[in-house]
Amino acid sequence: MEYEDIIQQVIEFLGTFAFAISGIRHAAAKHFDWFGGYVCGIAVAIGGGTIRDVMLGTTPFWMTNPFYMICTALALIFVVIFAKHIEGLRNTWFVFDTLGLALFTIAGIQKSLVFGQPYWVAIIMGCITGSAGGVIRDVLLNNEPVIFQREIYAMAAVLGGITYWLLDYCGITIEVTVIASFVVTCLMRFLAVRYHLSLPILKEES
Repeated sequence: MEYEDIIQQVIEFLGTFAFAISGIRHAAAKHFDWFGGYVCGIAVAIGGGTIRDVMLGTTPFWMTNPFYMICTALALIFVVIFAKHIEGLRNTWFVFDTLGLALFTIAGIQKSLVFGQPYWVAIIMGCITGSAGGVIRDVLLNNEPVIFQREIYAMAAVLGGITYWLLDYCGITIEVTVIASFVVTCLMRFLAVRYHLSLPILKEES
């Protein structure tokens, strides 16, 4: 297995755990049972990657390795055991959601490049990988999808993808490129929420 493949798998595993926890926490806020929480965790963890793989014409990643299902189960156990501690941490779900967004954006970009897609397609695929799972989660929970809210979400993934592209174009090592893309995506999301940054709102004519 090549070094880049190992990095991609590690990123996908970490992203799965982070996103699964985010989905399970949202389900807990709606007072779902354990199975409902697991379903929401799965939806966030594999939703975006599944759409990406279907568009790339390959077998969805979770169908080739049971680890993703196991990882989501571990996330459920983690939330159940440490529920009281997690509740005591302000905006913990937001942190996990942001980490998952950044990690899955990178994973989506890397897999698209492996399949020979140009960078503009890879950035779009990274955005889909990072944000589509959250849309599925919100639909299941009957919430307004976060990408349609004022806060910056998908655009953070796009900026992280552009960062990845620019650094790779400049010949920067894969390690530095991945870290920089991760930091930009997370930082953009954190700053947007902290300072209430958002894109201009569409206004209908009066």
